[in-house]
Amino acid sequence: MSTEPRAELFGPDVVAKAQDLMGRYPQSRSALLPMLHLVQSVQGHVSQEGIDFCAAQLGLSEAEVSAVATFYTMYKRRPCGEHLVSVCTNTLCAALGGDAIYEKLQERLGVGHEETAGEPGEPGSITLEHAECLAACDLAPVLQVNYEYYDKQTPESAAELVDALRRGEKPPPTRGAPLTGFRGAELRLAGFFPEDEETFRSEVDGPSQAPETLRGARLAADRGWTAPVMEDAPLPEVQAK
Repeated sequence: MSTEPRAELFGPDVVAKAQDLMGRYPQSRSALLPMLHLVQSVQGHVSQEGIDFCAAQLGLSEAEVSAVATFYTMYKRRPCGEHLVSVCTNTLCAALGGDAIYEKLQERLGVGHEETAGEPGEPGSITLEHAECLAACDLAPVLQVNYEYYDKQTPESAAELVDALRRGEKPPPTRGAPLTGFRGAELRLAGFFPEDEETFRSEVDGPSQAPETLRGARLAADRGWTAPVMEDAPLPEVQAK
């Protein structure tokens, strides 16, 4: 069992949120993924103290928590900037200019993969990374800022975007929620949202679809295309182990 993490890092409000997360699952250990996001919302990355905190809250070993934190790329082991800029360099985005966008931002920011321009956590600081796939091939090339989408980018538009971020501006994403800082996005990924409906709608909710994404569904509706009805079929028996 891990030792108790430093109290000044994870105060009573963070402990209360961790306990809230644990209460959402039949088994408390299932709260580990959102709890790691909670840790990142406090520190801007998953530190050893954060791993200790999760282990202590969930009754897990540090090795079990570390295995999860190092498996998923969304959990950062080094402090992130105010903004995390993720450039898709997978096949389609790369073919349409994703590699050129990433190279332009490397040059503009003077950093490489998972490196930060500016002091991590300070206003205007930016951590750059290339991402394997951002699941938006119909809008390629794309990048994300704190996991919000900026579609159909060019090297020039991407450079203008990071320049604006460094000036303290928050250009609206192409779709999705209004832009917040990396730590604010992590708190939402942990599962904590404004309780006031109006605040939620203005700060969190937003349209996620784009015309290109819905084009196939609209064509099908216009032309009366439907998928064949699936016949009820018995499932194969599963041999007991």
